[in-house]
Amino acid sequence: MNLTEFITANNVNLNNCDREQIHLPGSIQPHGVLFVLSEPDLQVEQVSNNTEIFLGISPDSLLGQNLAILFDDEQIGKIQNCLNGDFENINPLKLFANFGGLSIELDGIIHRSDRGKIILEIERTDHPEDRSFFGFHKLTKSTLTKMQKAANLRELCRVIVAEIRQITGFDRVMAYQFDADGAGTVIAEDKPDEWETYLGLRYPDSDIPKQAKHLYTLNWLRLIPDVDYQPVPIVCHTQDGDNSPLDLSFSVLRSVSPIHIKYLKNMGVGASMSISIIKNRKLWGLIACHHQKTKYIPYSIRTACEFLGQVMSLEIAGKEDYEDLDYKIRIKSMQSQLIDAVSQSEDFTDVLLENSTSLLAAVGAEGAAICRDKEIIRIGKTPEIVQIQDLLAWLPERFERDLFVTDCLPKIYPKSENFQAVGSGLLALAISKIRQKYILWFRSEQIQLVDWAGNPNKTNRIESDGSLTIFPRKSFEKWQETVYGKSLPWQPWEIDGALDLRSAIVGIVMRKADELAAVNLELQRSNSELDAFAYIASHDLKEPLRGIHNYATFLLEDYGNILDAEGTEKLGTMVRLTKRMEDLINALLHFSRLGRQELNMAYIDLNNLVQIVADLLRISSDNNHFLIQIPQKLPMVQGDRILIEEVFTNLITNALKYNRHLQKIISNAGRMPTPQEFLEMSNESPEKLVEVGFLDNHPPNVKNFMENSPNQFWTIYVRDNGIGIREKHLDSIFRIFKRLHSPGKYGGGTGAGLTIVKKIVERHGGTIWVESNYGEGSTFYFTLPK
Repeated sequence: MNLTEFITANNVNLNNCDREQIHLPGSIQPHGVLFVLSEPDLQVEQVSNNTEIFLGISPDSLLGQNLAILFDDEQIGKIQNCLNGDFENINPLKLFANFGGLSIELDGIIHRSDRGKIILEIERTDHPEDRSFFGFHKLTKSTLTKMQKAANLRELCRVIVAEIRQITGFDRVMAYQFDADGAGTVIAEDKPDEWETYLGLRYPDSDIPKQAKHLYTLNWLRLIPDVDYQPVPIVCHTQDGDNSPLDLSFSVLRSVSPIHIKYLKNMGVGASMSISIIKNRKLWGLIACHHQKTKYIPYSIRTACEFLGQVMSLEIAGKEDYEDLDYKIRIKSMQSQLIDAVSQSEDFTDVLLENSTSLLAAVGAEGAAICRDKEIIRIGKTPEIVQIQDLLAWLPERFERDLFVTDCLPKIYPKSENFQAVGSGLLALAISKIRQKYILWFRSEQIQLVDWAGNPNKTNRIESDGSLTIFPRKSFEKWQETVYGKSLPWQPWEIDGALDLRSAIVGIVMRKADELAAVNLELQRSNSELDAFAYIASHDLKEPLRGIHNYATFLLEDYGNILDAEGTEKLGTMVRLTKRMEDLINALLHFSRLGRQELNMAYIDLNNLVQIVADLLRISSDNNHFLIQIPQKLPMVQGDRILIEEVFTNLITNALKYNRHLQKIISNAGRMPTPQEFLEMSNESPEKLVEVGFLDNHPPNVKNFMENSPNQFWTIYVRDNGIGIREKHLDSIFRIFKRLHSPGKYGGGTGAGLTIVKKIVERHGGTIWVESNYGEGSTFYFTLPK
């Protein structure tokens, strides 16, 4: 089928009726005449081809002529005065056409087309009804009173169908209500007692195509006086006329789709009229009027019916609000209590679990699931954990403004057929898609018996050319269907309550985010001030400390022979202490600079960098008998090369420094062993061994960090066979100047090295931690950007 084919009344069928351009029929119904006029001269550019029958003048005699050929100056003045007015308040115009000495009274309906042309439609006024305000008031007054007294929606619908039938004289008048799927159900009916009832019957969505429903929202009323009418084409000048289809969306005479005519004939209808019921700018339902024979309704009565349809549309909102009022009040109370509790909490999850009964009752659900960071907490009747996990993988793309609602989940998510007994209905809220925070409510399956007006599955026939022809239903007798996989529908007030709950939860998240941002800002400011203070203090302390060190050294050199042994020892202690103090100040100065200096980011080959560090350590170390092992080629990272080199230098130096095994292998061998001999003998008498590598899979210690930054970091490790660290010290070794031994043991040191390493790693966006077995060795893990 060609989807770009232009579908009109000439080629429409049930296969393509959903694409018929019903607003461009190119014809009208014959109970009136349509003119297309230019502005401001009111010249006839197009006209319906029934003027000779209707007015006694041929279309050719009208085309290109001014409208004055039909109307005198007074009537033309009426029309011109309308052009700058509100057509809704002007229509209908009472007009008199003069031709051949006759004066014909007409109803004129005027509007502008999509091309800016004036469209004038005229119908004869052959009925004596009073067209004044008092006549209109008489038609509608008692109906309005009865509508206002109606206690509920059903009674309101019963009133309107009875009154419309009395005003118009149609045989049968029905009120349809459309559901969320577009199907219509007859909720009220007025008819002769002996006629078969349609009350309670359902009509499929396909009975009224979407483009027809759109036109129902533009025009409140549509009349078809005779279903056997012959469409009247609209004609124009063949040479210079505009032959493009004329948009008749707002036309009262617009011709009707032949598919709809066939549908009405199958129902035994000779004439019909429909009045739209619109709520919140959406088509809520229709008042459908059917007559066995032809029936014309004058414009004055149609205007009254249209007015009652508009009043009905306004009344519906109020009447629906009073439906199930007790239930709504109870639901609203539950929602308010839950929202108040959530608004005052720090963790919405805990509050929802503490108020699990209210959580279910707030939306009328039988089960719920609270999902956060891949954790699923179930309440009431729900699918299994695995089924919910699969559902969560499917859901994110289906949210519309963080909400997803359905009362027939199996229809759109076939996997849910496995749990439709408890989860045919789903109301889902997305609190945070990034953090995977969701609230899901479930409703169980409600097996339903649906009464259709005839079998909704239209019959079809395969033609000789292989094409499929579909036929409209011919029977509208009650046809029952058992419906599975559906729950009770979610009501608007239940959905609104869920959205209010989400707003409260998001309010908590936003509040905590604001508090955290304020804390981080203050912490950033404090850290900046602390770095600045440490830098200034360490810089300013160096000068007097250097003076003390120098004076103590001068005293030892110049007066050492005068002082006794105790004095010499005290001056020596002062020199050592000032030297240690200078080392501490230098470490503090270096640490403070790390928080202030810009990173010079570049790609770094860790294999090359570790080799350079090893060579430097062998040159500078008194004991160069150690082995650095790299089990696999190290990856490329991004970082400041000088700082990353300092990380490896610190960690490898510590691995060598904190190691008791002193040249046992060398003493036993009597020479420097080969690397293979070193590894073999280290099993019996281990030497200083350092392993540098990386992990393919991130360990649990860094799981949360890596989930927030997936595939962006390498996890590097430095492992040794040294003295290890007691478990109680693992959390404190990264604190500045924290030492686990006396200053002179293991070669001394300031205790700032690991603090500096941690600072460098964090400046690169990574994290660091340690695992250790006391007496056997330690492994330092840290992450660096790929």
